[in-house]
Amino acid sequence: MNGGAIDIGILLPAFLAGLLVLVTHVPLGSQVLQRGIVFIDLAIAQIAGLGVICADAVGLPQGGVAVQLAAVGAALLGAMLLTWMERRMPREQEALIGVLFILAACAGILVLAGNPHGGEHLKDLLVGQILWVNSAQLLWLAGLTALLALALWLGWVERLGRYGFYAVFALAVTASVQLVGVYLVFSSLIIPALATRDMEGKQRLAAGYAVGAAGYALGLVLSALLDLPSGAVIVWTLAACGLVPPLLRRRR
Repeated sequence: MNGGAIDIGILLPAFLAGLLVLVTHVPLGSQVLQRGIVFIDLAIAQIAGLGVICADAVGLPQGGVAVQLAAVGAALLGAMLLTWMERRMPREQEALIGVLFILAACAGILVLAGNPHGGEHLKDLLVGQILWVNSAQLLWLAGLTALLALALWLGWVERLGRYGFYAVFALAVTASVQLVGVYLVFSSLIIPALATRDMEGKQRLAAGYAVGAAGYALGLVLSALLDLPSGAVIVWTLAACGLVPPLLRRRR
């Protein structure tokens, strides 16, 4: 354990990125559980990641506007497909979401097959590089998060129907997956929602944010102290923090 590894200059931007991810993922996670489509974020995140991989494969600059547009475009197309599946095959939707995830994941592997750095790209997509988030990425995420949070708060998503939900979901996941990776996107969405499933309204929202913030803070500190991959450690600390609300309710 290395106490000197706690570098606020690195950990603080990473923590801010985690908080921005939670702003949209906590309320969306509750809706995902209500709709019974738990694996939607994995599918959308993988589709957005496929857009990034394809953009990189054709030589577009990493992190540039073109790559962002490719990721958003891919995710929105995925949202359209999910909307169509919900209308035509509602009973099979969860299974079809799983198939969509597998197809997007395998497509990414095939695109990267001839890339000598393909393994590294896949690792970054899954686990993320939250420790190396920069100010430009934070500003981009903060701007989009503010718009999406406003849409959720004002009820615009409900007015747009099925596609409104899927489109907002696609944009939120696309913005976060490039910073924190597929695993953390899924964990940020589902774990706080599961931990607070017996609560309602503002109480549930506040508890979900508390679970998420504690999980990110603890995970970043532990990963620095133990010199372990941050994304993987945060997933475990989110799960641990997610156990607290149910345990407290049982004691009461």
